[in-house]
Amino acid sequence: MQEWPIIWEWLGFAARWVHVITAIAWIGSSFYFIALDLGLRRDGDFGGADGEEWQVHGGGFYHIRKYLVAPAAMPDHLTWFKWESYSTWLSGFVLLMIVYWTGAELYLIDAGKSDLAIWQGILLSAATLGVGWVIYDALCKSPLAEHPTVLMVLLFVLLVVMGYGLNQVFTGRAMMLHLGAFTATIMTANVFFIIMPNQRIVVTDLKAGRVPDAKYGKIAKLRSTHNNYLTLPVIFLMLSNHYPLAFATQYNWLIAALVFLMGVTIRHFFNSMHARKGMHWWTWLVTVLLFIAIMWLSQAGPVMKPLEEAEAEMPAHAVQFAEAEGFEEARDIVLGRCSMCHAREPVYDGIHRAPRGVLLETDGEIAALAQMIYVQSGKSDAMPPANVSWMEDAERAQIVRWFKNGS
Repeated sequence: MQEWPIIWEWLGFAARWVHVITAIAWIGSSFYFIALDLGLRRDGDFGGADGEEWQVHGGGFYHIRKYLVAPAAMPDHLTWFKWESYSTWLSGFVLLMIVYWTGAELYLIDAGKSDLAIWQGILLSAATLGVGWVIYDALCKSPLAEHPTVLMVLLFVLLVVMGYGLNQVFTGRAMMLHLGAFTATIMTANVFFIIMPNQRIVVTDLKAGRVPDAKYGKIAKLRSTHNNYLTLPVIFLMLSNHYPLAFATQYNWLIAALVFLMGVTIRHFFNSMHARKGMHWWTWLVTVLLFIAIMWLSQAGPVMKPLEEAEAEMPAHAVQFAEAEGFEEARDIVLGRCSMCHAREPVYDGIHRAPRGVLLETDGEIAALAQMIYVQSGKSDAMPPANVSWMEDAERAQIVRWFKNGS
């Protein structure tokens, strides 16, 4: 079982790979159908259809028609777009468990913000995925559904409040990820609980010879539009864990809020263009200004414990590695080869903040990150990057011995 960390790393890689693949499929089909719906030509007689479009791709021509409710007769073969959404959410949930639940001490709970037990942090993590959907769904089923703009503003407020609240107990990285997962859950739940059931009702009515109620299509389109505007912020939040300036600074929750506004401005430009309502270039100016505001907010830097205070701490899960045979040698290797960058005040030229917010200056910090050090500097040469500090093979071997003794 000493190689379990290696197996776990590859399981995380596999889950992430599936998640990215399914997300590409979901986002691609979502963007395509939104663009198709907005771009339909409705200035003619299309035999009962709401509109049509001619498209060319891959050397062939496509003649597409949309029926506002349904065609006069159901086709024998009907393609449903749902598994892309479900697979994205399920693979993302597995990835959440692999990274943030099993690694709760490192990635989920910020001991400097709260004293949550691991099980409490995991329970809160799971709860955040559902609570947003309950509130959002209630808003959509209220009279506010007739006022889409007001509804979107309230959804934005809900997301900002959720981001701020999560940042009070979770690490910045976990806050960003959970805000993205919280939003993605709303999007998938829209498909599972609203869009698909409404489509099934229409199909059932048609098969029974009844005229379907147009309200089901209207409701589904509202939820689909929300999904369209939420997609880009979710992608940003999922990528944010690679950029400490996004998640490991004082105003990370506010940065996340501005990202949601950027998603709206970018999608508004493309939606207007596809609907042949002109190219609203002002949206790009607003987007750039929002991005500049994000860069400015990130200058506030992280909230870090002073070195003296950190030196006095030893996380409970790190004790076994701090007491393992070979720790002193491994610690000295890390301090000599890694800590010039992974410090509160990096001294390596061109490095102004610790990469990915990882600090390796104290016994507690080094022992707490034993598995990461083992994988990236013992079993691989990922760190130091390009071996800029000349870590020797014998030193990597010592890191491996220390980790195995501790595990």
